[in-house]
Amino acid sequence: MKVITIDALRQIVERLGQKAFMREVIAAQEEDMGRWDEFQKSPRHAVHYPHGVIELMPCADDTLYAFKYVNGHPKNTREGKLSVIALGLLTEVDSGYPLMLSEMTLLTAFRTAATTALGAKYLARANSQHLALIGTGAQAEFQLLACQSVLPLHTVSYYDCDPQAMDKFAIHAQTAVDKLIPCTDIAEAVAEADMVITATAAKKKNRLLSHQMVRPGTHINGLGGDCPGKTELDPALLDHCKIVVEYLEQSREEGEIQNLGGAHIHGELRELINGSKPGRENDQEITLLDSVGFALEDFSILRLVYRLAQELQIGHELELMPSLSDPKNLFSLLKVS
Repeated sequence: MKVITIDALRQIVERLGQKAFMREVIAAQEEDMGRWDEFQKSPRHAVHYPHGVIELMPCADDTLYAFKYVNGHPKNTREGKLSVIALGLLTEVDSGYPLMLSEMTLLTAFRTAATTALGAKYLARANSQHLALIGTGAQAEFQLLACQSVLPLHTVSYYDCDPQAMDKFAIHAQTAVDKLIPCTDIAEAVAEADMVITATAAKKKNRLLSHQMVRPGTHINGLGGDCPGKTELDPALLDHCKIVVEYLEQSREEGEIQNLGGAHIHGELRELINGSKPGRENDQEITLLDSVGFALEDFSILRLVYRLAQELQIGHELELMPSLSDPKNLFSLLKVS
């Protein structure tokens, strides 16, 4: 079984380059969403605690089965730990034997940003040049990298309640765009934006954006509302949006639309990709990708990383499965010579 550590993934990304790797992730995800009906899908299995959540996210087609273990503990950053960490497993369906165990903390950031890019491709105005980031934590740089793959961005305005997070983002993004604008509040950050990404961690029903704050024609990616009771947008804003989700069955429970009672959902992202429903239809409509994260996205990036690891001969093999001349003689593994 191949093992992809943080260092191995770093090697893969370095060999391709960050922009090229992100384009590969976006392409893999778009391809898999385009063959939606070939997958066995289900909402994630989540165990909620007062201080966080632990989840398993499975998805499979007739060839590969994948799942991700992931947490969400906003308090962790106060203790010097990541608020989200993840591991992924990719398995051969034919035998049930695992093919790859991979880190998925970095990969989750890449695949989440790739979903944002796909939403922007189909829902943002094609000439969008100004991105506003609300929340500059662990996701921010990945979000910018992905959006630059599909939009001609030259300006980024940003705000976070943590000044250190803003400083960190400014260091990483200083050469990525022509103009970086640190802001003192959310309203300032979104005032001139063509696209807005909300990526905050507080586990409660927030109202970060209102309809009055958002210009006609803006595309919003609501990223931080990703579990029951955790949202970021004023419900009144949703009444003015064309709303697209990843997987309706899961989004009803976890996304911004949990505040709607299931009303006026335009469709799922895969329907825009396969052409069965339109994306943006004019330059005045406000669009929203209500993004909670779905297991198909993990499947896509795991199969991509496995292919790249094989082609580039990166990662190492770990013997976790028994190898026996007589597959019925499992007890022989305990024999002491």
